[in-house]
Amino acid sequence: MKIVMPGGSGHVGAALARHFAAGGHEVVVMSRTGRTVPGARGEVWDASGEGPWWAHLDGCDAVVNLAGRSVGCRYTEANLAEMMDSRVDSTRAVGEAIAAARRPPRVWLQMSTATVYAHRFDAANDEATGVIGGGELGVPRYWDRSIDIAVAWEAALAEARTPGTRKVALRSAMVMSPDRGSVFDVLSRLARLGLGGPVAGGRQYVSWIHERDFARAVEFLIDRQDLAGPVNLAAPNPLPQAAFARALRRAWRRPPGLPATAWMAEIGAWAMRADTELLLKSRRVVPGRLTEAGFAFTHPHWPSAAADLVARR
Repeated sequence: MKIVMPGGSGHVGAALARHFAAGGHEVVVMSRTGRTVPGARGEVWDASGEGPWWAHLDGCDAVVNLAGRSVGCRYTEANLAEMMDSRVDSTRAVGEAIAAARRPPRVWLQMSTATVYAHRFDAANDEATGVIGGGELGVPRYWDRSIDIAVAWEAALAEARTPGTRKVALRSAMVMSPDRGSVFDVLSRLARLGLGGPVAGGRQYVSWIHERDFARAVEFLIDRQDLAGPVNLAAPNPLPQAAFARALRRAWRRPPGLPATAWMAEIGAWAMRADTELLLKSRRVVPGRLTEAGFAFTHPHWPSAAADLVARR
């Protein structure tokens, strides 16, 4: 296959490029600078409108759009606005390019986020019964903005007029990769420093997916012509943050980490130029549609997944 990945020059794109290149497929990564990743060819794109990059989508087999400003930042008004615009505008741009193609791709997989679901502890969120979040009591009101962004992101996909192309929204949990700078790398540095213990009690659920299962799931969704709409990309066993952190420290053979209160987490997030929503929101998400379709995870449990990632790191 020929697979085109707008915004694919980051860690998630690198994981997909490794997987598809190993399978003998042609991978084209499009970014604003033309930066590429191993296993892929780099091309320049501009999501503001029509350009030479449209030609790469004409005749390709699949588009996997990963474009959007990183959430690894402070959630200021300016950054939240940029997150919204970068996601919605790039989705619309890809839709316009597909609509104009003489030979449109048969499938468009659009990155979304598991953050679209409610902050909850009582039950897991799958695609059929999960609660789209917003307005929960006892959580910061600005958390609703992340949900608004996710809803608008998926709406841009749904509104795109691409009748010949199947569309899938990838409601992805955190993709765990051994690459430097990835979320796993950041959490691992904290664990090795003796930090990264329970945060604010550690009851909040962490949803995650191993990079190899993420890539396999994307290939599965490309092949399965009967699957469209939202699909959760998350391991089937989310776990409380305290247990998640404990398993990560054990994988690194480190002693118990220091616990942190919510206000301590806020200071740490400020120092790292990140936001506490990433630590404190309970994301209890499970892969209902993938499991029902017969997808088998190679890393369904976090302790063994963490051990594999540490060994590869």
